[in-house]
Amino acid sequence: MQTFVNIFLGFFIFESVGAAPISDTIIYDSEFYDIPFGELPHPFVYDENEQSDQLETEIRTALPAIIQESYSSAPLTEEPDEEASTPKLIDGSSAQGSGVLGPQTQDGLPTCLLCTCLGTTVYCDDHELDAIPPLPKKTTYFYSRYNRIRKINRNDFANLNNLKRIDLTANFISEIHEDAFRRLPQLEELVLRDNRIRQLPELPPTLTFIDVSKNRLGRKGIRNEAFKDLHELQHLYITDNNLDHIPLPLPESLQALHLQ
Repeated sequence: MQTFVNIFLGFFIFESVGAAPISDTIIYDSEFYDIPFGELPHPFVYDENEQSDQLETEIRTALPAIIQESYSSAPLTEEPDEEASTPKLIDGSSAQGSGVLGPQTQDGLPTCLLCTCLGTTVYCDDHELDAIPPLPKKTTYFYSRYNRIRKINRNDFANLNNLKRIDLTANFISEIHEDAFRRLPQLEELVLRDNRIRQLPELPPTLTFIDVSKNRLGRKGIRNEAFKDLHELQHLYITDNNLDHIPLPLPESLQALHLQ
């Protein structure tokens, strides 16, 4: 009986082993695979210095990408260059403030920066001006020759009580306001040669020198007795005009009369 039981158990074990499935061998690629269990690192134990170094490394490597993106997202655009403009001059009809470099033009450019001011003398020769610039109040001598001035307005020389000489040779002046010179109490010399003037305005009695040569003065260009009250007048130049008579009477102070 005992022998029969042993044979039965042996047969049962043999059948169980033969029925077990055959599985493939799995190879794990792990650095801890051959480490004994007791030597495995605890999941909650870590080195603070090592962790901070890792974070610092990640932050440092991430910053350049952020900076590059912020700069590249807003490309720079070049501003268009402003075209240089010729300064605009006022016609003298409005009062202008006076600074260290004299009164300013409409574009805010001081007269003594546009022209040349030496003491109380203002030189604006050959600047392509189309109007009389605003002058400092203490101006005594004003030169604006070889420009493109076409008209002299009433207030171009207003309140210039020290002005003694005006020289506007070689412009395109064809019109002069009647009161442009009359209110200048110290004006002595007036040079308007080589223009397109057809009629002289009223002149102040303080003049000693007048040159209106090479203009377009005709029969009615100089009024009768225009020089009668100029008791200080010494030199009068009226050559190269369209005059057919001499405007009489002439002052006794006259020393030189140039007709041709």
